[in-house]
Amino acid sequence: MDTEQKKTYFSTELLAWYRKHRRDLPWRRSRNPYYIWISEVMLQQTRVDTVIPYFHRFIERFPTVESLAEAPEEDVLKLWEGLGYYSRARNLQGAVREVHERYGGIVPNTKEEISSLKGVGPYTSGAVLSIAYNIPEPAVDGNVMRVLSRYFLIEEDIMKGSTRVWMEKLAKELIPDGAAGDFNQGLMELGALVCTPRSPHCLTCPVMAHCAAREAGMEEALPVKKKAKPPRPEHRMAALIEGTGAQAGRVLIRQRPQEGLLARMWELPHAEVPFAYAAASAEPTLVELQPSVSALADRLAEETVAIEPERWFMKTEHTFSHIHWEMQVVVCRLASSLLPSGSEFPLPSHYQWLDRESMGQYAFPNVFLRILNRYFDSLD
Repeated sequence: MDTEQKKTYFSTELLAWYRKHRRDLPWRRSRNPYYIWISEVMLQQTRVDTVIPYFHRFIERFPTVESLAEAPEEDVLKLWEGLGYYSRARNLQGAVREVHERYGGIVPNTKEEISSLKGVGPYTSGAVLSIAYNIPEPAVDGNVMRVLSRYFLIEEDIMKGSTRVWMEKLAKELIPDGAAGDFNQGLMELGALVCTPRSPHCLTCPVMAHCAAREAGMEEALPVKKKAKPPRPEHRMAALIEGTGAQAGRVLIRQRPQEGLLARMWELPHAEVPFAYAAASAEPTLVELQPSVSALADRLAEETVAIEPERWFMKTEHTFSHIHWEMQVVVCRLASSLLPSGSEFPLPSHYQWLDRESMGQYAFPNVFLRILNRYFDSLD
């Protein structure tokens, strides 16, 4: 079988398989390009099962381009809370505002126009154009590159830009006439359910008969992917600063800077500290943590927040794409020795008191949600 015949076989069999076995997913029940766009952004680096409830809540709150364009960013981030990669939500809203202002609320149906929107790359543009408008544009993500690498025995590093461009060209050549949306979703589905990263289910694959990697015994060796640099470890200390008097039952939170990692989200006050947590016991004492607590206190003092540590609370960790946080959490109080009798501490403008009932008003990264939920649960 020559290359063109292999391509035809692949496209025909994959399309037939998808139309028979495709999952019933909420964003597949509509050709609304706005809904499809939202789903594709949510699905980047996130599992389908995780996305489904977020998708339902999001379109219920923001059913139209106009409603998302005009929403406060805080509301958008709160509904995104837990999905991670919050720049996706900000870029999505920014791009939707462009659609609202420049295109009358209609998601563009040309490659040039949709690719000009904030945060819209080749994959997202291809997915929206093909699924919503049935335009023959490729949508090449990690699942698709894995399938193509195996079927065509492509041994180039898929982390290289040149390899991605080559695969986008190949994927576009494979799209059958009039079936761009179904074909692209079929490619994604095959990679997600059958041609998986480890232990691919070759015997149930619709294109197994002519898969070059399987014929060569290389199905688990492909795709070739240069290992990403491991995330940089950071040791951090966080303060659960308990309120007293009128603020009893509350803890102090602060808002992150306007730019950078987790911009404008809310968190517990914390700081990077020079401490090897591996040396600490499972439930360390404040004496063991003293160097870290002192470093945290010094950093918060720079924000005019003086603390008195009371007890260790918990250890947690969180991995971002490029940083791994190992975090110890201590319960503290504001330094009463610095306050006049009966007065409240004058908080910086980016600090707020938080109780359990008001958590729904603020968007928190997952790591701080875990800590806060555990803390408030401990008060019951």
